[in-house]
Amino acid sequence: MNQTIILNNSMEMPLLGLGGYRIGEQDAPAAVETAVSSGYRLFDTAPVYKNEEYIGRAVSRCKIPRGKLFITSKVWNNAQRLGDVEGALERTLERLRLSYLDLFLIHWPVPGCYLNTWEAMMKLQEKGYVRSIGVSNFNSHQLKEIKESFGIYPAVNQMEVHPLCYPRHLIEFCQSNGIAVQAYAPLGRGAYLDHDVLCVMGIKYAKTPAQIGLRWAVQKGIAVIPKSKNKEHIRTNARIFDFSIDPEDMALLDKLNEDYHTASIPEDLQDVITYADLTR
Repeated sequence: MNQTIILNNSMEMPLLGLGGYRIGEQDAPAAVETAVSSGYRLFDTAPVYKNEEYIGRAVSRCKIPRGKLFITSKVWNNAQRLGDVEGALERTLERLRLSYLDLFLIHWPVPGCYLNTWEAMMKLQEKGYVRSIGVSNFNSHQLKEIKESFGIYPAVNQMEVHPLCYPRHLIEFCQSNGIAVQAYAPLGRGAYLDHDVLCVMGIKYAKTPAQIGLRWAVQKGIAVIPKSKNKEHIRTNARIFDFSIDPEDMALLDKLNEDYHTASIPEDLQDVITYADLTR
């Protein structure tokens, strides 16, 4: 059974969702249908994934009441630079066939733009077009800037988190300030699925290495959005709420961190953002 986390605006967000990265037109219907039948209620997408239309169409056919779904999308870098945040959201909602988003994120902290973007998002939230607003790939300094400028912290900071990429200090900063952490690429895009420690723990708990990695995150209160087009993987990834990892094993998994990033920094930001920036 999917569990939830309470955001700093009292909204509930599922701890498990389906990541939409690289899920295309052919894959979206079966992926969403399988996810819904497996208990997923959160679906994450973005304009840069070029699949909002396909995800929206598939979600609209799932027969789950809108109020029981949690749909996330993001504002991309060019819309930030153009100051077209409201227009970007309007296009996203049209593609998704929705009247509002449950969560709207700044996809990347574009220097000189993200504070203005945040202000525009606050206005969209006031108008009821989005329930919650947050960020993705922000470090603690950028989060503090938002708080100092507007008096509030984002509801969510979406970042890469998995046993090989564990930015402990940033996670602790977020959680201590009421910012929910949501992990994208929580399976490390397969990077740790044959790791000896994960495989041995899989035997111990009668779970797959993927389930161990996902459980490690949610047991820390970190929401996860594993992406998959494989029906069995989608089902298996959902079965992480029926067991717990022992404290000594959690501590061992914590030590696997290699600051190993699988996500690429966008080309238009590579001169101003480094992987080290993402974990400060």
